[in-house]
Amino acid sequence: MKERIRLIRKERELSQEEFAKKIGLTKTSISKIETGVNTPSEQTIMSICREFNINEEWLRNGTGSMVPVKDVDFEAVCRSIGVSDPKAKRAIMEYWKLTEQDRELWWKFSERVFK
Repeated sequence: MKERIRLIRKERELSQEEFAKKIGLTKTSISKIETGVNTPSEQTIMSICREFNINEEWLRNGTGSMVPVKDVDFEAVCRSIGVSDPKAKRAIMEYWKLTEQDRELWWKFSERVFK
């Protein structure tokens, strides 16, 4: 598991300190987990899965996909954004305040950007 935790951190280009802060631990705790000195607690495993959208089975055993495969639940996505991505939350809230005409303009602009 220590290798997979390190992989998650490295793929997100986070220092041990940044990674630890996101899941409520210290840099020393992450260092000890990554070197195999300590085993992550159940709480730590759950925090990593929640914060970084990681498949718990993959994190624990290395089986399955790194990212959970499931139907996208709009309400769950919104809850997750509300907790983990303040910029996206703000964008959604600002979009909601737009008039119908401004929303249409926003979508036209977005379609050009996404192409």
